[in-house]
Amino acid sequence: MFKDIFFIFLISISPFGEARVGIPYGVQSTELSLISIFVIGLIANLLVFPLFYSVIEFLNKHFLKNKWYKKSAIYFSLRARKKTGLIVQKYGVIGLMIFVMIPLPVTGSYMGTIAAYIFRINYKKSFLAISIGIIISSTIVALGWPLITSLF
Repeated sequence: MFKDIFFIFLISISPFGEARVGIPYGVQSTELSLISIFVIGLIANLLVFPLFYSVIEFLNKHFLKNKWYKKSAIYFSLRARKKTGLIVQKYGVIGLMIFVMIPLPVTGSYMGTIAAYIFRINYKKSFLAISIGIIISSTIVALGWPLITSLF
């Protein structure tokens, strides 16, 4: 059981899965209840914003003079701006929440955190918007996944 919880948590906090993959993994691969899987995935995904935002600030403060880091940072910033720009620029914090709540690849908390950072959206407002987006997205996935799998 600990192994199942651990894997759901790791997948849900990773940039390659987030709760959008962690929750379906838990439903398909474990005997845990849907509520337990939802809570584990949600908590892990909610930790992304404060942890990743802190990492971005630290890295930019200490490594922006490094040529390789600067090139990578610019690449990810431009990618985030391209993916989120229209909705975040037009709707601000609400746009950030809407972007994160859509349960599709590249619309999760990592990209939302980068967008909040590059658009200089207030930390507390960004945290709230991204958290609400994650809660909505995780709920959609948790309720929708059993329905989707029952169709096939």
